[in-house]
Amino acid sequence: MAVSEVDTSRSKPLPFTDIRHQEAHQFLVEESYILDSQRYDDWLELLTEDISYKVPVRVTSARSAGFDTSPGMAHFDEDKYSLSLRVARFATEHAWTEDPPSRLRHFITNVRTFSTDVDDELFVQSALLLFRSRGDNREPNFVSAMREDLLRREDGMLKLARRVAIMDESVVRMQNLAIFL
Repeated sequence: MAVSEVDTSRSKPLPFTDIRHQEAHQFLVEESYILDSQRYDDWLELLTEDISYKVPVRVTSARSAGFDTSPGMAHFDEDKYSLSLRVARFATEHAWTEDPPSRLRHFITNVRTFSTDVDDELFVQSALLLFRSRGDNREPNFVSAMREDLLRREDGMLKLARRVAIMDESVVRMQNLAIFL
């Protein structure tokens, strides 16, 4: 089931007391810590082999149509192989977009967890506020986004199988977007 195919209007989020919600929330907190610490090899271990990681381009259309994403256009549309290549590149002298490395802080909130038709999978919506500072630049960057994740239990632990991060702004207001949301 693709992440965008989960109909949250027909199902209720799992209660906060449900152990699955607590596990999903803890997964997102730990993932944020790993990304903020730039332990990208550890982050790759949290991904399934069939990961789909997408950040679609946001567009603003007519007043009645509201906000949408542009079909077929994405800032990122990646799989495990391409994510692994990006991580490997960070360790080389050719990663100019991250030299010096960004100082990051992922703030995750409004976590909603839903069961799916598959017992070992959870659909999770969350809000992300990302703080990013680079070098001696006095102007920090912020990215606000809504994330839709599919978490799958493999070998007894939750892993990220799908992520769609939809940024709230249609214009990216930073020099580059070489970081993970």
